[in-house]
Amino acid sequence: MEKDAFISKCGKYRYWLYRRWDKNKGCCSFIMLNPSTADASKDDPTIRRCIGYAKRLGYGSMYILNLFALRATDKKELKTADDPVGACNDRYMRKMLKNAKVIIAAWGSYGRYMGRSEKVLNMLRERRHEVYCLKMGKSGEPCHPLYLRNDARLRGMMG
Repeated sequence: MEKDAFISKCGKYRYWLYRRWDKNKGCCSFIMLNPSTADASKDDPTIRRCIGYAKRLGYGSMYILNLFALRATDKKELKTADDPVGACNDRYMRKMLKNAKVIIAAWGSYGRYMGRSEKVLNMLRERRHEVYCLKMGKSGEPCHPLYLRNDARLRGMMG
């Protein structure tokens, strides 16, 4: 499997993560809340779960992007950070989404923090991206893949 990621020089931010297992198939992108421990060589449970979904959906690679680029194992750390979004996050998000065959929103209810989910959805609308999710939560935000059934299916979120 080909693996790559872009982590800031200070190590506090991960702007994107890439995995490719079949170069003959298209690429999908997941947009989640914030990065945890996965990097250019190591996967975490969320990344392994996303790889499983992407394979079942027929894709050969994926980008993982996040509303917040701050690397944290507890989402509460986002509230105490000076800049949880990261200076380059939106720029990299726009760049990495250009070639995505499908964009899967999967940030959970905490995505509303700082108005990030709304800002990112507006950015996607402006670029006419179709956005999907695996399940919408009661909060009205797309559910995080780690907590969903393996057979969850894509559903349109917005056009």
